Formats: sequence, structure tokens, C-alpha cells
Amino acid sequence: MTGSATTPLVDLPGWVRLFRAPNPGPMTLTGTNSWVLGAPGQDGCVVVDPGPADEEHLAALAGERPRLTLITHDHPDHVEGLDRWRALAPDTRLHQPSRGTVDGEVLRAAGLTIEIVPTPGHTTDSTCYLVSCGDERVILTGDTVLGAGTTVVMWPDGDLGAYLASLARLRDLGAGLPVLPGHGPALADCAAAAEFYLAHRRVRLGQVRAALADGATGVDTVLARVYPDIAPEVRPAAELTVRAQLAYLRDREHNPSFEPLDTT
Repeated sequence: MTGSATTPLVDLPGWVRLFRAPNPGPMTLTGTNSWVLGAPGQDGCVVVDPGPADEEHLAALAGERPRLTLITHDHPDHVEGLDRWRALAPDTRLHQPSRGTVDGEVLRAAGLTIEIVPTPGHTTDSTCYLVSCGDERVILTGDTVLGAGTTVVMWPDGDLGAYLASLARLRDLGAGLPVLPGHGPALADCAAAAEFYLAHRRVRLGQVRAALADGATGVDTVLARVYPDIAPEVRPAAELTVRAQLAYLRDREHNPSFEPLDTT
């Protein structure tokens, strides 16, 4: 990702802090971002994604006196430490999307107003949180929008059609909304980032269509043509995205050549 779509946020709002988990890797970038938010003068905070089961990381978060914990989705790098987190922070309320997410539901804690914004696509349960502190707003995006690179659609749990709709919804929230992602740096503009993601997906779908028209017959052959320089460590994620692309084209364009999702 390049250009204004990924302009980093120069300064976090004064009521936002980043605690980055020590789990860097090809899929987690510099590590999982655990966000701590709270209005000035408030006792306690809101924690978003406690992260992996790292004792030092979880203890540091618990020391912030969390009153509410928000989960963006149930991948291990975001929730692996949840059982230990409950023991370290027994007084925190927990909002977990997999236990039922109500679109537009509003939560309040630590002087903040939090609107739940379901954004399925990366996973079925992927959820963003639009957080207001006075006149300032930020959006917590988990893995739906990252601070660097693009997001894998985790087929079959993930769904490309749902993901495109979620990106359109984020784009329509308006310009200038800061993004606090699950990985990578904070971004200055959610609308620009979401539009960039949408454009990227349109290009990839065009490449998949061209590969199929040129004789590609399964995941491996599409992958070789569309992602020729894929690094081995991220190849499994790319394969899932290809399967999601083929399923999207099959379902929406009813073309028999898009059927062999499980062949190589």
C-alpha cells in the first residue's frame, strides 16, 4: 500500500495509547496492536484486543485498570491470552463479536461512546468499533484495515463479497477519521484507506478473471499467475484469498470455469 491512502497518523489522540504485543511475524507485521483508550480524568480504560498469551504484555494492560474489553475478531493473535486476561482483569466487561454483535449498538465506558460496526469479510465475526471522546473520533479496525499491506480473506470463514461491502461502509464513514488497526501504524484517513483496499481488490479480481480466461484451472495455477512472487511464509494466506476470489466470481458471475475451488 502506498500514497495518501496509507498516510500515517502523525500523533495519536491524547486519550489513545498503543501497547504492541511481542509477536512480530509475516502475518502480524510488527506485532498485534492492543489499544488502550480512556477520556482524560476518567478512572480506568477500554482495552481493544488483549492479544497473545504473553504474561508481560497482558500484565501491562491489566495495570491500566480496564473497565471494558473489546474484541475485533477471534484469531489467536488477538485473543489467545483471553483466559489469562480474565484472571488478570476480573472487573472488565467483555464484548466478543462471536457471542453476538448488534449493528449500531452503543457501549459506554471510561468516558467514551463506542458504536459497534460489524465488518465481516476477513472473518465472519470481524467487527470495528467507532469510538468518540468528546468531539474526537477514531475507528478500531482489527484486521479489516491494516496499517501496512492488505488483508487476507480467510476463506471459507471469510467472504470476499462481505469484505467489499464492509470496506464500502468504512469508506462512507467520512474523510479524516483516524484508523487504529490490529497491526501496523495508525492511519490518518479511514475513507482513503478503505477506498484503496477496494481498488486493490478490483484489480486482483480482474487478474483472476484474466488468469481463468487464459486457461488457469485451479487454485495453484491462479496463484502462480496472480501472485507470482509470493513469499513462502505467506503463501497459505494467499491461497485462502484466491479461494475467496474464485468463490466470489463463481457466486456472482455463474461461470462454470470458476467452480474448481478445491483442485490444484
